[in-house]
Amino acid sequence: MKRVLGSVRARATLAASVVVAVALAAAGAAVLLSLWTNLSEQAGTEAERAARTVATDIAAGESYGHLSLDDDDQPVQVVDGTGRLVAVTEDLERISGTGVDRVQPQAPGAVTDDSGDGDDNSDRDGDDEADDGDSLDVDEIGDASFSDGSATIDGDTADYRFATVPVEVKDKGTLTVHAGAPLTAEQEAVSTALTVMLIGFPLLLAVVALVTWLVTRRALRPVEDIRGEMAAITASEDLTRRVPVPHTHDEVARLARTTNETLAALEQSVERQRRFVADASHELRSPIASLRTQLEVGAAHPELLDVGGAVEDTVRLQRLAADLLLLARLDAGERPADARFDLAALVVEEAGQRAGDRVAVSVTADPVEVSGSRGQLARVLGNLLDNAQRHTRSSVAVTVRRVGEWALLEVADDGAGVPAAERERVFERFVRLDEARARDDGGAGLGLAIARDVAVRHGGSLTVREAPAAAPAATGGALFELRLPVA
Repeated sequence: MKRVLGSVRARATLAASVVVAVALAAAGAAVLLSLWTNLSEQAGTEAERAARTVATDIAAGESYGHLSLDDDDQPVQVVDGTGRLVAVTEDLERISGTGVDRVQPQAPGAVTDDSGDGDDNSDRDGDDEADDGDSLDVDEIGDASFSDGSATIDGDTADYRFATVPVEVKDKGTLTVHAGAPLTAEQEAVSTALTVMLIGFPLLLAVVALVTWLVTRRALRPVEDIRGEMAAITASEDLTRRVPVPHTHDEVARLARTTNETLAALEQSVERQRRFVADASHELRSPIASLRTQLEVGAAHPELLDVGGAVEDTVRLQRLAADLLLLARLDAGERPADARFDLAALVVEEAGQRAGDRVAVSVTADPVEVSGSRGQLARVLGNLLDNAQRHTRSSVAVTVRRVGEWALLEVADDGAGVPAAERERVFERFVRLDEARARDDGGAGLGLAIARDVAVRHGGSLTVREAPAAAPAATGGALFELRLPVA
């Protein structure tokens, strides 16, 4: 059961069925109530018409014995001001709902009670002395009031809607006429409508459930195709595969396209990791092999041991391991520290440590505070200076200034520069544009990649463009621009 209800189709079908069932129940109840109300009003109108007809006859001077009360479908009672039943429908055996249960007329002066035994000594056609057939004056026929009850006429019992109409007649006082209209037709109509609803509503509910089941199956078929393809991709570990995109413009199509975009990004990430591991292994192989060779030679011939070369290879390994560790931490999403410091002071300090280098570094720095990891930004500056000193001809210039809400650090050299087509590729990992040079002369191709990653982690950017020429006839070198948000 849980597995069935775990299906989106089953839940959608159940929800639609419940909503329709509630709506049908409410609509059915409203229809039945409206039907019964309308039919009851019609019965009340019919009963009021009969009561007013009898009241009019009484007001016109008709004697009680000559009133037209022989309708087998409409029980009528006429009661005087003392509560005495003075006229009643012929063959009336029992009545309730009018407040007068008696079914036999009473003689003048008889004690009124509600026993309904009809034991009086009057004749149904007997008239009191006032009923001499003379015309009487009518003061008023009042408004009708209504009630529900039942009556038995000539052995047939039925429910009735009773109308009560008061009439004032001179010399007789206030008389009350009770007349009823049968509710049999109304009850049959409501019963028929209820039967139709009890038969039709379940059939309609079944149709709604079936249609919902079929529609949701058709709508969710692309989702099942996507799920199946994703399961196949997981089983095969083939990230080149893509899920099918339906030829629609709905949420399922957008889900498929987003899934394919995710798969493409995952494929690129995995491929990048594979290249990273391969390149790192390749970069580590050379210094390790060189160091091993020197140590093996030194072990066999101690007088031939190149201690300086061994130390140099060890330093290369140490730097490469540090670069790889920093990249791994950046890829893991490590957040930089939130410290405030002067970027100009950091540049002056870093440049001062390079006073004895082959190429001097000139600094022009305005104080500007930034926030982040001082160590990581020092690493960025060091990588940029290493790259500039490696490729420049004669000079390296560093400038720090504030531009709006940004701190701008520029490192310029007068070397060959970076071709426009390579200005993004140069920031990729293990990329060297000077492949012809020996590895010992250049780096491993990680410095600029690390610098850009650190800049992005600090909310900034790192780009390269052509540096302004030092002389009109000269060509500019490379100008690296590091932008960081001002603290």
